[in-house]
Amino acid sequence: MKYEAVIGLEVHAELSTKSKIFCACSTEFGAPINSHTCPVCTGMPGALPVLNKQVVHYAAKMGLATGCTVNRLCKSDRKNYFYPDLPKAYQISQFDVPICENGEVFFYVDGEKKSCRLERIHFEEDAGKLLHDEIDGTVVDFNRCGVPLIEIVTEPDFRSGAEVIAYLEKLKETLQYLGVSDCKMQEGSLRCDVNLSVRPMGSQELGTRTEMKNLGSFKAIARAIQYESQRQIALLERGERVMQETRRFDEERGETFSMRSKEEARDYRYFPEPDLPPVVLSQEYIQDIRDNLPELGEAKRRRYAQEYQLPEYDCQMVTSHPALARFFEKLIALGTPPKQGANWIM
Repeated sequence: MKYEAVIGLEVHAELSTKSKIFCACSTEFGAPINSHTCPVCTGMPGALPVLNKQVVHYAAKMGLATGCTVNRLCKSDRKNYFYPDLPKAYQISQFDVPICENGEVFFYVDGEKKSCRLERIHFEEDAGKLLHDEIDGTVVDFNRCGVPLIEIVTEPDFRSGAEVIAYLEKLKETLQYLGVSDCKMQEGSLRCDVNLSVRPMGSQELGTRTEMKNLGSFKAIARAIQYESQRQIALLERGERVMQETRRFDEERGETFSMRSKEEARDYRYFPEPDLPPVVLSQEYIQDIRDNLPELGEAKRRRYAQEYQLPEYDCQMVTSHPALARFFEKLIALGTPPKQGANWIM
């Protein structure tokens, strides 16, 4: 029997704000441990959050660039769980009324155009980070606690690792062109959770899914998908059941390992955040963001091909990062022949 994988993604992108989502602490990466903290982001009693308006702007901007409906009314919710890097024992997120819903992202795999539906985009605060050391044991760094994120949740529209990587590359490019996130995966600015199940080819019924958390590189994501697909198929062929659980991918061994049973929404005991009012956006505010969206990578590639008669490969290379595209356009403005400018960059 042939099987197919059914994959959905939850992508967390740290936003390029100078301060955290609910306080004035710096978001700069690489500072000494626990130096960018205050009573708000470390959850001290009586400390009250104040929403960073740039977070709302960036979330709406990403939503509009991916065809989402930006809700004029949204709210914040408490997501309750207990972990050493979460000092409040809850995370301020969005549950049933997110800022953006129902988008779509188009991408190409081997020249074939494909698409993925977005269920939602919502904003939330990041947790801290556990630092493990063989000599000193484990310490908690709260510098990342309260750094603003957007979470981009897809429908289960992917059928292969190649589709997932092509989508993530398009998503990363969009985030960078919008200036919403620097997407530095080595710094944890872009992380991905993969929800995966397998089913017999042709079946419409979804299988039992597992979730692989916090994958931090495209290579790791592709390897985790390949291993987990094969693991689940082997279980089914032996007549065993796939357990719904959260699994960790070990990059050195190239295998996934069980961490805990998979949480459902009810396990987080969501309820409206009592210390933050709802966010109300005017139609004029949303339209102003829409009117000022920058030209994205795909539009630049089409324009470069038409205006400068550049080959497809050249267009792809000079638009692979917004800084390269800006440099290329400055070369053109100074009188450089387009093909020569592209060659210099390549």
